[in-house]
Amino acid sequence: MTDPVESGKRIAAHQAVDEYILPHHKAVGIGSGSTVVYALERILQKPELHHIVFIPTSFQSKILIIDGGLKLGSIEQCVPGYTDLDVTIDGADEVDAKLNAIKGGGACQFQEKLVAEAAKKFVIIADYRKKSEKLGTQFPSLKIKRRRSTRPPRIIPPPQWLRGVPIEVIPMSYKAVQQALQIRISAKPETMALRMAKMKAGPVVTDNGCFVIDAHFGPIADPKSLLRDIKLITGVVEVGLFCGMAEVAFFGMEDGNVSVLRIGCWGAQQWDGDIVKITCQPNS
Repeated sequence: MTDPVESGKRIAAHQAVDEYILPHHKAVGIGSGSTVVYALERILQKPELHHIVFIPTSFQSKILIIDGGLKLGSIEQCVPGYTDLDVTIDGADEVDAKLNAIKGGGACQFQEKLVAEAAKKFVIIADYRKKSEKLGTQFPSLKIKRRRSTRPPRIIPPPQWLRGVPIEVIPMSYKAVQQALQIRISAKPETMALRMAKMKAGPVVTDNGCFVIDAHFGPIADPKSLLRDIKLITGVVEVGLFCGMAEVAFFGMEDGNVSVLRIGCWGAQQWDGDIVKITCQPNS
């Protein structure tokens, strides 16, 4: 049986590549995470894109580019305003109705933001679980598996793909940053934890040699203000809030369609055969 989540990732990534990575492009940023794998899959299926130089945002995407036999570049070669990337395509943990996003589930938010800001266009690809009206609210509910026997139903916890806002910090500063988050910013975190590694004792270490604090603030009323407040804390390298950056987001839905949210539109385009339903309102 086909996994609807993986199918959603694939169809969203393939449509985004088809629409936004074009043969005349010279340099393209490649994000990180499980959905980006399908973007590379689609790029490899299109020989007319193989001349493009691809800029990675992590060790993972660097290896995907190399293993695919594509041309590998570096962000040092791309200076915003001088040698801009044509487009950057990346996944997200949560995307709201105004195209603000939470990223950093893979602990790559610093390089992801650096490469996204260097691009003329920033495109998000995700499955249906990541679509949200407001950041900080897209937490899946528990699933209950019914049994045919008389035993109680078994509760299956949801995949924890959203941990809150990832904050990359200098290792020696993580305690000070945690304290500052509690006393120096107006939006206090409901929960906060240093992200711990799997298959390794101790915390996650990013590609930049930093730690990650996951801070859940509940529904985020003003993502831009929260981003600014956290960035002003000494020791913070980058915050996984991507505000006002994306031009479009592609969501692969459970029914096999792709929902497209574009800048300037509050709502989505539902592609169903030849029918396109659009609801647009100016973003404030």
